[in-house]
Amino acid sequence: MASSVVISIVAIAILLPFMVSADTCLGPSVESTVFSTSEVSASSKTVVVIEFTLSCKNGLKNVNLYADINGRTLPATRAQEADKYQVSFSDEHEKLSAGRYDVRLFDEEGYAALRKAQRSGEDTSSVKPLFTIDANHQGVWKGPIVQSEFIAVCVAAVVWYFAFSAKSKIMS
Repeated sequence: MASSVVISIVAIAILLPFMVSADTCLGPSVESTVFSTSEVSASSKTVVVIEFTLSCKNGLKNVNLYADINGRTLPATRAQEADKYQVSFSDEHEKLSAGRYDVRLFDEEGYAALRKAQRSGEDTSSVKPLFTIDANHQGVWKGPIVQSEFIAVCVAAVVWYFAFSAKSKIMS
């Protein structure tokens, strides 16, 4: 009895590294949608939200992903469905101007290589991402040059002037 327990423990100890080893997503296929702030009056910061679906040729599910956006690293949030993810980032309107942002996504292994490059001060662009999503931000609309309230006051003043002039002509 004791020898079977020892054999079981040895077998588990030998097989455990193979059972917990992380697998890499092979041939990733990505479909993404990008949403971004479009009006200054709607929020105090520009927000970019990227939703995407990841499919791996080897059928890997529940992959932990990390996004690198302009040198800032963020975790990708996994939705209830195993293959849907979301990454969001925000900054001041002036700092996130209109343009294209490359969002590089890494799995655990790539993220470790990215962090190692960051710690050692190396160029992180040499670290190969699992895939990249192009986030196109159209910029924010700051509103009309002349506010509608000002136009309403001007129209009211003109109407009052004509009404007052017409009353003055009728009275004289």
